[in-house]
Amino acid sequence: MPLRSAPWPEREPSHQAAPADRVASGTLATGRWLLRGKDGRLTAYARTVDGLLRWTENRPGGPDWTGPEFFDAPHLTHLTLAQGADGYVHFVALRTRPKDGGGGPEVDVVHAVQYQSGRPLMDWRSLGNPHTKLVERAPHLGAPTAAVDASGTVHVFVRDAVNSVRLRREGKGGKWEGWKDLKVREVLDGITAVATSTGRVEVFGPAENKTLHWTQEKQGAELQRAGDIPLPPAAGSGTALETAPDRLTYYATDVRNGQVLAHRSDDEDMRPLGGTPDAGPTVALRATIEGHDCTVLAHRGSDGRPVIAAYPTEDEKAGVWWAATGEPCLGAPSLALDALGRVVMATIGLDGTLRLARQKAESGLALEAWTRV
Repeated sequence: MPLRSAPWPEREPSHQAAPADRVASGTLATGRWLLRGKDGRLTAYARTVDGLLRWTENRPGGPDWTGPEFFDAPHLTHLTLAQGADGYVHFVALRTRPKDGGGGPEVDVVHAVQYQSGRPLMDWRSLGNPHTKLVERAPHLGAPTAAVDASGTVHVFVRDAVNSVRLRREGKGGKWEGWKDLKVREVLDGITAVATSTGRVEVFGPAENKTLHWTQEKQGAELQRAGDIPLPPAAGSGTALETAPDRLTYYATDVRNGQVLAHRSDDEDMRPLGGTPDAGPTVALRATIEGHDCTVLAHRGSDGRPVIAAYPTEDEKAGVWWAATGEPCLGAPSLALDALGRVVMATIGLDGTLRLARQKAESGLALEAWTRV
């Protein structure tokens, strides 16, 4: 596999317990900020001033947690996560710093890795900026995103200054390839990238009146433009979930009516799911509920409270009923399955602390009382 150096170099970047007054200032750029490691433990991540906070389960299935731990990460914006099948968590962000000697800001895309639950993040490394010749365009990048294929190869995408999509990915031996231009001129912020279980990467790029779509024929192949999706998404609302072997369903808030829609590339129909989402993504998760394969969705509602729904996977016509739960939160909630297969919903409270609710051991999708970590 192309991961490329010994997992644990001699020197590890330092991390420390967060001071008592260190609280989260918001969630990460997408709803994927609660992740399960290879050891079965859940980890939650959030932004704080000049850094990153992390909470980690003490043992698979909980209920006790360690954290928050603080990782110094100044000058970063649009921080997002991607996790590979190996459990490695990849952090991608924009870094904006003042230039030496004055002038405009210096902007680059940066990347770091966490190899195991509870272990430190490795050093942040620059992936540069796709605008190396026309430097006046360099500060005008959009929010980056990433996907990791089945071999562990990281694909990083970013909207450039002329509303195209740029891709940089790891090559053989761990060396990063140069930036590639997908050659469009209409993409807005909020690019979504997802890898399927077969390792294919698909990319969804929001535009004014539609969503652009790229796919790979097979893992490692070049991305090819697929048919446009007739869904103009609200900024940052898109997500995608593998709902059948090697098939993704794309979810986004329709900017025209403010409701969540679902779309599959082999199905021309747009499937309305309702809801009243606030700004931010609707997150999606597959779970077994009462022996049935179900899709669980969650977002931050228009009143600021987390909202959750579930329905039989790929059977949107069965109906979707949304239910608010818990107190108002900062940013989008996140969803994950714990080591016991229970749905776990996480939010960042208005006080900047981590809040959790786990699925009850009873029929249906009912959550236990919310707890503050």
